[in-house]
Amino acid sequence: MSASRPRGPHLTRRRVLRGLAGTGLGVAALGGMGAAQAYQFGVTHHTRALPGLTRPLRVAFLTDLHFGLFIYGGSVRAWVDATNAARPDLIVLGGDQMDYRADEAPAALLAELKRLKAPLGVYGVWGNHDYGSFGKYYSPHYGPRRPDWPQRREALRAAYAEVGVTILRNEGRSVRDDLYLAGVDDLWEGKVDLGAALAGKPSVGGTLLISHNPDLLPDLPPGLGLVLSGHTHGGQIRLPLIGAPVVPSKYGQRYAMGWVTGAHDTPGYVGRGLGLSGVPLRNLCEPEIAVFNLMPG
Repeated sequence: MSASRPRGPHLTRRRVLRGLAGTGLGVAALGGMGAAQAYQFGVTHHTRALPGLTRPLRVAFLTDLHFGLFIYGGSVRAWVDATNAARPDLIVLGGDQMDYRADEAPAALLAELKRLKAPLGVYGVWGNHDYGSFGKYYSPHYGPRRPDWPQRREALRAAYAEVGVTILRNEGRSVRDDLYLAGVDDLWEGKVDLGAALAGKPSVGGTLLISHNPDLLPDLPPGLGLVLSGHTHGGQIRLPLIGAPVVPSKYGQRYAMGWVTGAHDTPGYVGRGLGLSGVPLRNLCEPEIAVFNLMPG
């Protein structure tokens, strides 16, 4: 099954300033308070049944690292330490690992990701900013488009594999005898193929799908246990009562963050992410590592 590439608003300095204009939080968020919140992350814990599991499973979900734009090795080191301290069975990266012109492999990022430890492995998917880092499209941040971006994408996928991170691009793995993990390509810049991602799914056991962009949720097939997404950063800057002035989704705040519901009543979780995009600020939207204690259901 394929999906189209709907576009949503991008989080830009101008949009953020417009959204904050006229509010008492505007000055604070654009000053020291917003910058401080940008780098203070937390670990959230969630317990939920996953149909098909035969025994408990702990999954750590890290998304939107945005290495290279406001984020460097020290931040990633702290996230890796916190993740390992949670002692997950499985670690998943939700896309937008990179946010820079990746003419060379991100050595500092990969050195930290190599330290992630989970008995069932470390897996990830690509996000739209990863595609910018490959050079798929022009932007002032990434520079001119590279005609060899597909080859660059595969070279970076191999570099991740060398440090123990398997990138799933419309494919899946039976990571345990009762769990199938599937990952799809980015909805905006890649080509989503849910059919290919789920082709190896056994008839029994639980299914966990990773999609960087939560806008895929209304198009899900039946039979999925849980979908984990990122991309929105929770809006990154949120205001009391209003929520996020800007959410990069065609559904507005519907899939901004937290627990949501997709097609066929499929539960999904949209992480607030760890990195930053557009501006080095957050407000009322703490970066998070989400840890899921999944139970037989």
